[in-house]
Amino acid sequence: MDTIFSRGPSLNNRLALALALSVLLIFTDHKLDAFQSTRVYLNSIMSPLQYLANLPSVMLNFSAQRFTSHQSLVAENNRLTDQNLKMSERLQQFEVLQAENAQLRKLLDVPVEPKVHKMVAELMAVDNNPFSQQIVINKGAIDGVYLSQSILDDRGVVGQVMEVGSTNSRVMLISDVTHAIPVRAVRNNIRYIVSGNGALDELYLEHVPHSVDIQKGDMLISSGLGDVFPEGYPVARVESVLRDESRPFATVKARPLARLDRLKYLLLLWPDDAPRQPANKTTNKPLTPQE
Repeated sequence: MDTIFSRGPSLNNRLALALALSVLLIFTDHKLDAFQSTRVYLNSIMSPLQYLANLPSVMLNFSAQRFTSHQSLVAENNRLTDQNLKMSERLQQFEVLQAENAQLRKLLDVPVEPKVHKMVAELMAVDNNPFSQQIVINKGAIDGVYLSQSILDDRGVVGQVMEVGSTNSRVMLISDVTHAIPVRAVRNNIRYIVSGNGALDELYLEHVPHSVDIQKGDMLISSGLGDVFPEGYPVARVESVLRDESRPFATVKARPLARLDRLKYLLLLWPDDAPRQPANKTTNKPLTPQE
């Protein structure tokens, strides 16, 4: 059976003819640029095939980029989430420090008589006895704290020292039922005695006659009598005045200006004539709320 290659010229002749035609076409295209339109036409025909042949590679590259981008976004999101949590925690600390700094600034700016030395103390503990209003502060005998020393916050009188330890002291708040402080009204200088009733937000005035000129809103400041609290420090503001003629005295309630329910930093006062050493009830051990 004859094959197609056994017909016509020999293979060598065909090769020579093909080479000659190729050289002729190359020369003609190079010198005369005769196949420019043909090349454009052929490129137009082959272009879809080239895009089709390149499609798997493009799809693989696109999928890889999408996968990489997704992983990068997930990693970036996790990093930003962690960073946000850390920054939020630091922001909370900054807010607390800012608030404490503002409180300390207000405390140190409390108007104090020229001859009064002052020192900032910090709350250590609150007495858990429901029948007394006492706290423990972190200043004691080594700091010169003495019995009956005046204690203030950034708004007004808090109480007085009732027991002194070596490194801390116990303070009785003005809201304690056994505590009383002499005051006077800023409006008319009438003097009163303000006592505690066991509530942190309420005080009452003792033995106020019905005829006394006292009104809701009157500011009460320390009068300086009794040689415990220096004169002129805010104590309370009158909240209500009830004059019941069936009772011998008017019922007058006041609200302490010091924030007794949220004490943090306190101010110890040393008037010029105050003792520099604690009194005879000083203990040599730290105090606790349970004592």
